[in-house]
Amino acid sequence: MSYVRCLRGLASGREYSANVPMNLDPVDGRPVEMVLDLERLAFEQPGLAWYRPQRRDMWRFGGLMALDINDPADARHILSLGEGATPRLPLAHPAADAAGLRLQLKEEGRAVPGHGANPTQSFKDRGMAMVVAQARRLGLTRLAVPTQGNAGDSLVRYALEAGIEVHVAMPPDTPLPILGSVAAAAVKHPGRVHLSLVGPTIREAGAFLKAEIVPRGFFLVATFQEPGWRIEGKKSLGLELAEPLYGDTRWQLPDAVIYPTGGGTGVLGMWKAWAELEALGVIDSRRPRMYCVQSEVTPPLVRAFEAGALDTTPVEAGHTLSTGLNVPGGVGHFRVLEIIRASNGAALAVSEADTAAELQRIWRRDHLWISPEGAACAAAIPQLLDRGLLERGERVVIVNTGSAEKYLSELRHVLD
Repeated sequence: MSYVRCLRGLASGREYSANVPMNLDPVDGRPVEMVLDLERLAFEQPGLAWYRPQRRDMWRFGGLMALDINDPADARHILSLGEGATPRLPLAHPAADAAGLRLQLKEEGRAVPGHGANPTQSFKDRGMAMVVAQARRLGLTRLAVPTQGNAGDSLVRYALEAGIEVHVAMPPDTPLPILGSVAAAAVKHPGRVHLSLVGPTIREAGAFLKAEIVPRGFFLVATFQEPGWRIEGKKSLGLELAEPLYGDTRWQLPDAVIYPTGGGTGVLGMWKAWAELEALGVIDSRRPRMYCVQSEVTPPLVRAFEAGALDTTPVEAGHTLSTGLNVPGGVGHFRVLEIIRASNGAALAVSEADTAAELQRIWRRDHLWISPEGAACAAAIPQLLDRGLLERGERVVIVNTGSAEKYLSELRHVLD
């Protein structure tokens, strides 16, 4: 059975039942997380008995996930489409190579033979696989999500497989391949998939769903506004960054992680994964420095970090190639800032010109279909080196959150 003990407010510490659907913490309007009974897990599955490295999906971590695929009672709720178990690939980068960094790309977009693959070519599949599994566990049949694109595309894919009705709200300028995918599903499956175009950003899309759609009986699974489910799915990314590389047996973390940060669910998920691995005695207390990258046109985290603020203040959204970073504020940003500081990391902004240049360079040299968000992380490396935040010999992981294929209508002028 699942090792989830309860839900807990991220700020309040108040505990709630994990068997009752809830959104934000009623005490303070902030997110909640799932709490695992790690003592029971360690007793019932000592050592690494919970780990199934032969599986090529995120459920390989068994009881350390919020549903244990090795238990038939949990497995009946899980609908795996192969999400997770993505590779870490060596990545050439002029500045990183000159500085002697060991740079790797965590490839969440295009499939690589011999590995798992996210079915919609986005890291959002990790979170939405868990969302749909938990919805099935609790008997929820109608879900709603605001999105800059990929989260909506992902939820539609899993919801259709699970027979769950879904309402997606996204800005009208969502990249055409993503918008088209959701629109096609709405046309093909009327009554099961609904699409509303609301903008200019995810913020307005979320407000629309709360006002118009949630009252009709849809459960909201917006970033941080579901009961920790998306954190638990994204947690698998952190577990994979720690698990042994091929031919090795050591669980160890990189020295730094460069992560494109919009809402920040992945940051919380990775940090939670590493805390749980430490509690189980799998890794020690050392953590990677977390470098959260945003576009200079929409940089709420960067402004808050540089000002020494405890939380972000919403900013006016701009226009960016990295649509996943066009998030003007976030209810979980206070926790992202805590993690950045605890890791001795930083939040930094990159220009649109530098992001476009990296997209073009990586495509021409390596023919990698890196997302604009992943390219923004690569574009941050010279800045990190200039500021003395990366050192020779360090192992540094860039998380590429998706595939350029999903942005082609916006990127053709860059990739030509």
